[in-house]
Amino acid sequence: MKNCPFCHLEMIKDQEVILQNEKCMFIQVPQDVLIGSGLIVPISHRENVFDLTEDEWNATFSLLNEVKAYLDERLSPDGYNVGWNSSPSAGQHIMHAHLHVIPRFKDELYAGKGNRYWIKDPKNKRGNIN
Repeated sequence: MKNCPFCHLEMIKDQEVILQNEKCMFIQVPQDVLIGSGLIVPISHRENVFDLTEDEWNATFSLLNEVKAYLDERLSPDGYNVGWNSSPSAGQHIMHAHLHVIPRFKDELYAGKGNRYWIKDPKNKRGNIN
C-alpha cells in the first residue's frame, strides 16, 4: 500500500520498530503524554482486525505478551489499555489494522477511565450530536 504509514514506516517521523516476530511488529513514536504507548501491526497490509489471518492473530497475541514484558521492565506501569479501532466511526484513522498498547499509571489525570468510560457516558448516546 503506497500511502500506508505502517507499510512504509519512514512516513511517520521517528517511528521505530521495537519488537517483531514473523507476522507482526510493535512500533512506537516518542510520546509526551502516554509514555510507552505503541501499536502492534501486522507486517502484511490488513485493513482492520477482522481481516487478520489466524496466524497473524496468534502472532499478535504472542507479541502482545512480549510487549507487556518489555514495558513492565522499563516502565512498571500500573495497568494497560489494549484495544482495536475498526473503521472511522470507531476511531480508526489509518486503514491498516493496529492494536493499541497503552501503559497506564495511577498518577495520571484520567487513571481509571478506560474504554468503558465512553460506553457508560450518557452524553455518548446515539442522537446526541448537535
